[in-house]
Amino acid sequence: MKLEGSTLLVVGGAGLIGSHTVDQLIRENTREIRVYDNFVRGRAENLRGALTDPRVKIWDAGGDILQTDILESAMDGVDGVFHFAALWLLQCHEFPRSAFDVNIRGTFNVMEACVKQGVKRLVYSSSASVYGDAVKEPMDEGHPFNNKNFYGATKIAGEAMLRAFHHRYGLDYVGLRYMNVYGPRQDYQGADIAVILKMRDAIDRGEAPTILGDGSEAFDFVAVEDCARANVCAMKATTTDRFYNVGTGKRTSLKELAELLQELTASDKPIRYAPRSQATLVRNRIGDPRRAAQELGFAAEISLHEGLGRLVRARLRRVAEPKQTATAA
Repeated sequence: MKLEGSTLLVVGGAGLIGSHTVDQLIRENTREIRVYDNFVRGRAENLRGALTDPRVKIWDAGGDILQTDILESAMDGVDGVFHFAALWLLQCHEFPRSAFDVNIRGTFNVMEACVKQGVKRLVYSSSASVYGDAVKEPMDEGHPFNNKNFYGATKIAGEAMLRAFHHRYGLDYVGLRYMNVYGPRQDYQGADIAVILKMRDAIDRGEAPTILGDGSEAFDFVAVEDCARANVCAMKATTTDRFYNVGTGKRTSLKELAELLQELTASDKPIRYAPRSQATLVRNRIGDPRRAAQELGFAAEISLHEGLGRLVRARLRRVAEPKQTATAA
């Protein structure tokens, strides 16, 4: 889909990936960028810079994907929709009924509104959680669904509903399965994200970073800025009814992650190891990025060293800056 002169809706646009996608869309020659967010997890300050652009508007601040009338009104005249809104992994684990309501029923509402309003294309935020622990490495898009938690289950349901909507109503869509996303504006509510933040907290306190387990567990860490770019590539692409890994394809153990954070912060405290207690989390997940490169024209560009360096610097800036809030347009 061409973005020039288009009107786009970013559902969950005040969150980590959503707000960075808004930033990326500003660089395109779009007509209007609407942000739809209930600001439960997303933060107004994430949009502080974006809202200086007159094309960016918050649509009915506090709008929720369970409010179908407001959601449909937000899509009036919209060409493309990005859907990021969801409950996160640990909240889905603790509140499975709420996970169903938001991640499954809410996603159905987004799809239904897209069909009713004649939206040309939907980019759906799925997750590598659909794969669970790796059966083979790297994990391509044909990897079996080995998920064992409610969050991953809701994402699998979302993917299945998208395929059904495509074949029943002709909804043009692609889905993105993000690996372990990190970067500026991240919070503690993502289970894998919190690993980086907690290590950094310990280093800031002059303590040793702690790893749950023996440090051999390995993941594919992808910078949020790359994820934002992947979303724009997906909206521009001509493929449909397809899912894509968004990652680097590079394996990083938790021990290597801690050592890199120590290097970037000049910490000399030895790594501390503690028993792992979260049975719902995966231990090994590295994605195969080749399909996204071939069909979307997307390849991750930011190395883990560079990305963590950006995160460290952004955190220092946030501590130093006075708090500001965004207002609805």
